[in-house]
Amino acid sequence: MRPYAQYCPVVRAVEMLGDRWTLLIVRDMLVGATRFNELSRGLPGLSRALLSRRLRQLQNDGLVERTGDGYTLTPAGKELRPLVFGLADWGARYAFGNPRPEELDPELLMWWMHGRIDTADIDKRAVIQVEIADNRRKYWLVLEPGDASVCYTDPGFDIDAVLAADLTTLYRMWLGEIELLEAVRRGVIDLTGARWIVRGLPAWLRLSPIADNVKAARR
Repeated sequence: MRPYAQYCPVVRAVEMLGDRWTLLIVRDMLVGATRFNELSRGLPGLSRALLSRRLRQLQNDGLVERTGDGYTLTPAGKELRPLVFGLADWGARYAFGNPRPEELDPELLMWWMHGRIDTADIDKRAVIQVEIADNRRKYWLVLEPGDASVCYTDPGFDIDAVLAADLTTLYRMWLGEIELLEAVRRGVIDLTGARWIVRGLPAWLRLSPIADNVKAARR
């Protein structure tokens, strides 16, 4: 990126963080991504080659460091949390209208959702089939004690519960615009199957890390 040639801390920060994808890499690391493949899966529009370059840049700038099996934010990188979530708050209030079709990626949503499931209270395998009506696709959340995974092809297990909705509604639920139980009561989301899963999923599924920002903006 061509330097701005202004002696100002705002300019220096923009020179470090203003490249395309850089802040989104930091966003994902702030919410727990540490491995290269995790970052790649969470940013599907970013090529692996460019991700490698951005990570090197962040390392050179002292914001990211290599670990034995991945990457971690340095203290300076962690101090970007108020900036990133401040942008989330501002964006939710002033720049977050109705979704554009190209913004709704079902595989990305499933990847996000599986990473935010709290398995602490799950004592046996639960297989939830997710049916997205408007693109006729099915996905499978496989929840086990201490682990949650997402499958994009049938894993071959018995199905314990089914979660069905259109893609926009699932995104709105994930972002905190509508509550899962309220959506089920209203009939815009169907959740059927084993009672322990139907009762447990609303508590197991922690929403997007910026759901509180979106909820506050909608209020």
